Amino acid sequence: MILLALARSDIAAYVSALFLVYIILIFLNVLISWVPRMPYNRPLRATLDFVKETTDPYLNFFRRFLPPLGGGGFALDMSPIIGVVTLFIVRAIVVGLIEG
Repeated sequence: MILLALARSDIAAYVSALFLVYIILIFLNVLISWVPRMPYNRPLRATLDFVKETTDPYLNFFRRFLPPLGGGGFALDMSPIIGVVTLFIVRAIVVGLIEG
């Protein structure tokens, strides 16, 4: 039987990686929003829907307080920027607390 001992640094690295994956998903959400029309492909649609469904609830929290800047079709949504900055701050705090 193999026993694995997890150190606090291992757990902190894992939590940090989870934050990084979510930040990457937010960047993918931004890139998806720039492409006006994607061709229909079942695996592609499933991937795009996954990205939207995992990041939109978090970004909608910031969209309630910060409406898009500008007007018309060229409004600038600041929620991903605020969301990513918030995640970096929370990541630093949480990982620092775990590492001790």
